[in-house]
Amino acid sequence: MSNAINVIHPYKYEGQWVFDDTSKELDKEPFVAGADTLIDIVTDHAEKCHILFSQNKFPDALFRVDKVKEYGPEGGTDYVSQEFKHKLWLCPALLKYFDTPPKNIYFGVKY
Repeated sequence: MSNAINVIHPYKYEGQWVFDDTSKELDKEPFVAGADTLIDIVTDHAEKCHILFSQNKFPDALFRVDKVKEYGPEGGTDYVSQEFKHKLWLCPALLKYFDTPPKNIYFGVKY
């Protein structure tokens, strides 16, 4: 069972967007394959931020990505942001926050 709203705190480490979540046993978990560039877009190339995300729409959710293709528990999931016409891949660490990859992920960003 996942939380209604999850929060992570991405930051740039050696030029790459990463985040830590000790409760999920994640250390410098990288954003790659379009997820990193989407963070650059929505943060205007900041060095760190807070991302709130959920499979349910919530008041601070300014953006949404939609599932395009799921590769199974070991292969991650492709998503697309219709707003930015931007494709991204989310790795299997997504399953530490959701039982299965959600159809939509709503998120907001704070600095």
